[in-house]
Amino acid sequence: MSAGLGLSDEILAALMPVVVYWVYAGMYMALGSSCDNYRLHSKKDQDEMNLVSRGAVVKGVLFLHIIQVITALLLFVVTGGNDTGAYAGQPSSFIVIARQLVVAMLIMDTYHYSLHRFIFHNKFLYKYIHARHHRLVVPYTFGAIYSHPLEAFLSDTIGGSLAFVLSGMSPRTSILFFSFATIKNVDDHCGILLPGNPFHILFRNNTAYHDLHHQLYGGKYNFSQTFFVMWDRILGTHMPYSVEKREKGGFQVRPTLS
Repeated sequence: MSAGLGLSDEILAALMPVVVYWVYAGMYMALGSSCDNYRLHSKKDQDEMNLVSRGAVVKGVLFLHIIQVITALLLFVVTGGNDTGAYAGQPSSFIVIARQLVVAMLIMDTYHYSLHRFIFHNKFLYKYIHARHHRLVVPYTFGAIYSHPLEAFLSDTIGGSLAFVLSGMSPRTSILFFSFATIKNVDDHCGILLPGNPFHILFRNNTAYHDLHHQLYGGKYNFSQTFFVMWDRILGTHMPYSVEKREKGGFQVRPTLS
């Protein structure tokens, strides 16, 4: 099926998350110094504390996006795009699509939490795989998915595939879901608390929550990604925090006693 632009739903579903990633990250970059009073870390901290150059991050993310597009197209070939049975040739109702999106969110969050916590606590997997993502001590937008290719495959490719297949969504619905998940993930790594940001209002799992995990004192907490914090709360890995104004401008996240 075609959703416009002369491209099939499957091709758009594979390409749109990549386009959305760079457009949304670019919007934050374009704001430049106008965001300085809302940053969780100064630009100086970003330059001095991070253990990888921006050029290396861009190259790493572009490589992961190439792999992501290829695997997404292969998934649609293998699954037939989920356009079978009750979904074949029938437009889904709002209720059906809403249910699929919620199910997909829960599946993705459950899988991501389990994998994230496991590879963090496994010394070998952390040292040789997950540590790459934590080279960004001070996260920023276009580094949101910067990680080892194996981790990207285990987390994003398999996690996304499970969410797509088990929720029963169509390729057209997946355009919405994965584009939204991409924007949410980029926003979680932006390190900027802009007033009125709906992600910070509607989701407890936001950039302040995830920033805590990237710091040395919070590494063993706040594993939840991408939407909710329920697994951290249920399984005892939730670290409460407060957001305070810095004297020199911006904000800082401080852990608090529960």
